[in-house]
Amino acid sequence: MRRLHGPGDHVVIVGAGLAGLSAALHLLGAGRSVTVVEREDGPGGRAGREEWAGYRVDTGPTVLTMPDLVDEAMAAVGARLSDHVELIGLHPAYRARFADGGCLDVHTDPHAMEAEIARVAGPKEAAGYRRLRDWLERLYRVQMRSFIDANFDSPLGLLGADLARLAALGGFGTWHGRVARFLKDERLRRVFSFQALYAGVPPTRALAAYAVIAYMDTVAGVWFPRGGMHAVPRAMADAAAGAGARFVYGAEVTQLERSPGGRAAAVRTAGGERIACDAVVLTCDLPLAHRLLGGAPRRPVPLRYAPSAVVLHAGGDRTWPELAHHTLSFGSAWESTFRQLTRTGELMSDPSLLITRPTATDPALAPGDRHLHYVLAPCPNLVTGPRDWDRVGPRYRDELVTELERRGLDGFGDAIEAERLVTPADWARQGHAAGTPFSAAHTFAQTGPFRPRNLPRGWENVVLAGCGTTPGVGVPTVVVSGKLAAARITAGSGCPRPPRRTPQAPAGAGAAEGAAV
Repeated sequence: MRRLHGPGDHVVIVGAGLAGLSAALHLLGAGRSVTVVEREDGPGGRAGREEWAGYRVDTGPTVLTMPDLVDEAMAAVGARLSDHVELIGLHPAYRARFADGGCLDVHTDPHAMEAEIARVAGPKEAAGYRRLRDWLERLYRVQMRSFIDANFDSPLGLLGADLARLAALGGFGTWHGRVARFLKDERLRRVFSFQALYAGVPPTRALAAYAVIAYMDTVAGVWFPRGGMHAVPRAMADAAAGAGARFVYGAEVTQLERSPGGRAAAVRTAGGERIACDAVVLTCDLPLAHRLLGGAPRRPVPLRYAPSAVVLHAGGDRTWPELAHHTLSFGSAWESTFRQLTRTGELMSDPSLLITRPTATDPALAPGDRHLHYVLAPCPNLVTGPRDWDRVGPRYRDELVTELERRGLDGFGDAIEAERLVTPADWARQGHAAGTPFSAAHTFAQTGPFRPRNLPRGWENVVLAGCGTTPGVGVPTVVVSGKLAAARITAGSGCPRPPRRTPQAPAGAGAAEGAAV
């Protein structure tokens, strides 16, 4: 692993999202001085928070898996996630509703899931699930230690015993093909491959190695933080501040000051502040990072970006008992849906939707006797399917509401009292390339050492972190990216000093209920 050389005592981190906060905690634990510069008024980045009409709304991810990775980052400064946030295990993790009217609860407990599959699809499919679960567990063990939690400097870094193990597990086949070896029921195949949307590649073309995402939310468990997903970055920021990090909010970094030797000497903000540094971690979206660095690196082919999403946040006076905390509402179409999202640029003609009802677990996120629903509809990004979303968005919102009502959520539209629609145009205004919050797709040419490197060329002391670089998109991998960025600095800047002080847990912090973190 290539390491940064030279002094690394004071590190400036650009961005207080999950990646930046993870990097900050690991750097603080290694005795470094850290300043975090964030353009918004508080931490969170993509995992932000809005409040309107008495509703507290998560503006980014709604699914929390692998919270132990967050706990690992907080442990670097002597803190525990459970001291700051109450994590609630979701049972079921998801509820899958199919176009034929069938329903399946997705449990992470193996016995409960086996019984549920036997009920829905019979004992042979339950036996296939047992074999699939065993394969996912073995795939995760190989992937995590050598391909996710690892820095790469070249494709040669892939070579090793775990590469052979991954090949033996069928990791270089297709995701759909591998799942189909275990399960014959098409409904079950969807449950264990819809996660390919996160990777931005259809399951029939995605590497089977990416089925590790299915491990995270169908085996390892799904959690919800009381107070909403934004409670996680808030806890990380509190722990970092308690360990001595300085946070500069409401300050947009507009320039990296470069020394003659090719090192970043300082960052400059739009307000004119100059913050000197020994090293910089950039966690902003790739276009902004490349702008600060003076240009994007050359690639044989341009980056391909993942599909985007339209999100309807709706608060109202009604909910529906058939909705779990997370409900997957599948349409009849499947392969054609992915083709529309990734190839033709059409809107889904028969959509598959994620409906999240956070007030099912934490009613305090809405005013009394009110409910909050989050409807995510995947859609093409602005490169694959350019369209004027400011014009078509309201009409598409009405089509979504009509489709939800057709699928059994009677009166959904009439129940809405407060709402916000987010489209690819809004994501683009936030600086996300191609109008997608899911960054670069995980094609083979954009995976592992072929993904944009976290060590940009031409800079001796700048590291990247976030979903655009290694290991990739998703809450767990973004948290790991911060750890990998910190390792580039701490491994090559001399012996770590002990942290200056151990943070204290905030008064009244709740303990986690059964949270395995």
